[in-house]
Amino acid sequence: MTSNVSTWGELMKSLVTTALAATLLLLATGGVSDARPAADGPCTGQIHANPGFELGATGWTAGPRMVVLGDATRPAHTDLAYATFAGLDVTRSDLLRTTVTVPAGCDLTVRFWVRTITTETSRSDYLNVGLAVTGIPPKTRFSLAFDGGAQWRQYSMSTGTATTERTATASFLASETAGNGVTAFDVDDVTFTLS
Repeated sequence: MTSNVSTWGELMKSLVTTALAATLLLLATGGVSDARPAADGPCTGQIHANPGFELGATGWTAGPRMVVLGDATRPAHTDLAYATFAGLDVTRSDLLRTTVTVPAGCDLTVRFWVRTITTETSRSDYLNVGLAVTGIPPKTRFSLAFDGGAQWRQYSMSTGTATTERTATASFLASETAGNGVTAFDVDDVTFTLS
């Protein structure tokens, strides 16, 4: 009987030592992990996959030849590509737009950069920038003209929060009239950030 008690005692001592080692390991490492990375909250981060047009028109509805690569005389705001409107001295319109989903309780801020290259002296060519949100009538937020400047300038617009999920469509509509000089509107780095 003595040998069974000794074996039983050694077994218990081994179990207690193993449990103590496991407890110390958990305390040292901060606990048990379920192997899933922590997810961002629903109201954080930039949500458009192609804000700088580096993937061409992917994620955007765009006219032909609208997304171009910058060069030394007319570089993109960042990276290589940007969207360009008009600049042909013909009567025409160009439209660029995209739609994103805004989760309930989130605000969406759309920031974008515009550069204006022009030979105009009066307002006949323009770029209207709009933001349409589910449940709110579409609205032109900016109407830019020839006097916007040849340097990149940043603009911003926001949806505000709502208790339900919504869609938001940002649109850039350029209109050009022939015979009054040439104006080209360049757009880059259109970010869609939730907060």
